[in-house]
Amino acid sequence: MLASHRGPLAGITVLELGHIVAGPTASLILAEFGADVIKIERPGSGDQARLSKGNLGHFISYNSNKRSVALDIQTDDGKSTFLHLIKTSDILIDNFAPGALDRLGLGYDVLSACNPRLIHASIKGFLPGPYGQRPLTDEPAQMMGGLAYMTGPKGKPLRAGTSVVDITGAMFAGLAVLAALHERQKTGVGRQIRIGLFESVVFLVGQHIAKATLRNEVPVPMSERGMGRDLGWGIYRIFSTKAVPA
Repeated sequence: MLASHRGPLAGITVLELGHIVAGPTASLILAEFGADVIKIERPGSGDQARLSKGNLGHFISYNSNKRSVALDIQTDDGKSTFLHLIKTSDILIDNFAPGALDRLGLGYDVLSACNPRLIHASIKGFLPGPYGQRPLTDEPAQMMGGLAYMTGPKGKPLRAGTSVVDITGAMFAGLAVLAALHERQKTGVGRQIRIGLFESVVFLVGQHIAKATLRNEVPVPMSERGMGRDLGWGIYRIFSTKAVPA
């Protein structure tokens, strides 16, 4: 049974234009809360995660409790069908490259005119600004935002062992969607939401940024920190041990 048959978001319809991790994870969170998620996939190939053995685990992990529809929104017929679905949907989630939907004639102005109650959550590399139109993926985001620096040994930045930036951005998208649904109950209209992967990393390392600012010094990577009062707890390293006979 799909989660959409139960849960606090039962009766809410979500369209997903997502691929790999960030977009699919955001709609998965809503599906787990009971929303009916319809995943729009490219005819023939589908979500990019379907095509790669290395990414197959991504597809299995982040696409349960959804229905899939093969639809080419680059064609006139596909756009018409997509807009028909928009009319009866509550939420649209995408993690396409910046400007991709606008170039297809499916920007927020068009979508909101079709359905003023629509909430559109778009996960991009950056929030609006100097880098707003640049694409960005998980690993470069970890490097740019300082997460890899804080994770690895000194002088050897190391990415986290999972797609932590994509997943964090997706969780922020889910939170923002829930807030927008609450707002819509009062206003009757939806809104556009934009989530930045880079800004998600900045939030994750915010404690280190604040400390560096207050002390005017470069933070020490987590793997290089010593023990004692400044650390906050007694043991922070990996130790070799041996079994002690009972």
